[in-house]
Amino acid sequence: MNSRGIPFVKASACGNDFLIIDGMNAPADLAAFTRRICNRHNGIGADGVEWLFPARDADVRARLFNADGSEAEISGNGTRCVAAYVFSEHGKREVKVQTGAGVKLCTLTSHSENTFEFETAMGEPQIGEEFAIKVAFGDVRGIPVSMGNPHYVVFVDQFAPGWQAEAAEIGRHHDFQHGTNVEVVSVRDEHNIEVRFFERGVGETQSS
Repeated sequence: MNSRGIPFVKASACGNDFLIIDGMNAPADLAAFTRRICNRHNGIGADGVEWLFPARDADVRARLFNADGSEAEISGNGTRCVAAYVFSEHGKREVKVQTGAGVKLCTLTSHSENTFEFETAMGEPQIGEEFAIKVAFGDVRGIPVSMGNPHYVVFVDQFAPGWQAEAAEIGRHHDFQHGTNVEVVSVRDEHNIEVRFFERGVGETQSS
């Protein structure tokens, strides 16, 4: 499909949806175009755009722009969507994707029609020390985690009715120089947790 003559593919992984566009067709202002095309009311609608460019040490270089036009280092789900696109176009079962967080190897494990399963070598998470921040609704304690992009994980007993507004305030707190993704986690029992996601530059998402 295309928007204003620019071909694109829409892909979804775990509820995160992305538009995949060849960078050779990119307009001059990637941020403005991304904001327009990701708008769910007046555009195509997506959590972000993966702009694809040639890479020297990988099969493709992906620049991820969030729905608000900001550029992010990486999305695990977005990277798998890129790998699925490369497999569909070129038949490569092992796809190296150059991201803002380094080269990630995606290996196809199964596929059926337009559904693909990939194992992605994302690397080990970098887990920091728990720390507290002060926000308008009170003090919050969370754990910083990096998968090449920033996350702040907050544990709660119950999800507050307005958790999205609280997560948005956390995500733009001055302690996070470039903002952060926020995961709000409730432990249900020793085997189950419930997680809600609020992504930097996007808002509430189905996963991250």
